[in-house]
Amino acid sequence: MAKTVFHPRALQPLISEALRDTPVVFLGGPRQSGKSTLAQRLAGDAEYVTLDDAVALAAATADPDGFIAGLPRKAVIDEAQRVPDLFRAIKANVDRDRRPGHYLLTGSADVLALPRVSESLAGRLQLLTLWPFAEAELERSRGVVDVLFGAGDLPPARDSARHAVAARIVRGGFPEVIERRADRRADWFDSYVATITQRDIRDITDISGLTELPRLLRLLAARVSSLMNVAELSRSSAIPQSTLTRYLSLLEATYLVRRIPAWSGNLGKRLLKHPKILLTDTGLASHLQGVDEARLGSDEHLAGPLFENFVAMELLKQISWSRMRPSLYHFRSVSGDEVDIVLERRDGRVVAVEVKASANVGASDFRGMRVLAGALRGKFVRGVVLYTGASTVPFGANLHAIPISTLWR
Repeated sequence: MAKTVFHPRALQPLISEALRDTPVVFLGGPRQSGKSTLAQRLAGDAEYVTLDDAVALAAATADPDGFIAGLPRKAVIDEAQRVPDLFRAIKANVDRDRRPGHYLLTGSADVLALPRVSESLAGRLQLLTLWPFAEAELERSRGVVDVLFGAGDLPPARDSARHAVAARIVRGGFPEVIERRADRRADWFDSYVATITQRDIRDITDISGLTELPRLLRLLAARVSSLMNVAELSRSSAIPQSTLTRYLSLLEATYLVRRIPAWSGNLGKRLLKHPKILLTDTGLASHLQGVDEARLGSDEHLAGPLFENFVAMELLKQISWSRMRPSLYHFRSVSGDEVDIVLERRDGRVVAVEVKASANVGASDFRGMRVLAGALRGKFVRGVVLYTGASTVPFGANLHAIPISTLWR
């Protein structure tokens, strides 16, 4: 049997820091993203309890206050969202003892999407998200988010051969999938979707009729990196718009789907424009589309959206541990000029990123960036086209084509 390789998680120092000054730290993220493994590594002398254990789940459900009272001052509670009433009991306990590092909670549902939970722990909790592995983590790299904003030079160019990037895309970042042979991944992904849609979502809602969720997830996988129009999707899926809106919220709450808002210089207009839709793991998206490495390497129609989804999620993962912590958007002007990804810092400075599943880049690939740069004036830091070539090539002031592998090299 092959020995499992341990890959450090870039988020670990931030969790340790949060535990030093915050009473409750909630580590959220998709199921099987590595939260339990990381929590156990951080537990130290804290007691570790998982609510995936039937006995612990029964005890916490029957008497949340008694369950919390029976734990030592420092405790790790895994999959805490399975008993929402626990958060009320934790609040009461923390209000009596506000010392930091009291609880490290993990969960496969976003607590901010659970009203009772978010209200209970307002001001007492720091929320961090552990996504499936970023390529930068697997390569022991800090990534490039801070570098793109000027904190250092761009890394030296490395080959980003399309087939090599395609292999990373169809594998995705789930720890168990990384350790599996390619021909054993499909069964894992099938079981994963079944677990999420048949159990995890039912843990956080009593809504009926969830049998449509797997079909909806496949429809969304086929539309990754496209504009999200709920009315159009409702018509094509034959799912009522009100139900579809609810389902999308549930898929987001369980970290399967991410909506990327549109960037606008007018902050109010950002909420009115269509977001883009991403699946948070490209291995799962590829599986749901029935796409393998060879097909992705040869089919331009399929490659473009999946490559963009891959880059957007790689950047989103790196943002979670970056020093500058920019927000991630997409851009589309009234005249139709587009930029795939816009990173914006709190001070309004912006980096634009375009993605090409091709080894060729031309001046026209920077058109949307030039439009955005003109609107931003001095706030525009840099524009890059990430492509599958091997060289870094300048295309004007602060505009470069760089290999996709720069993201993790």
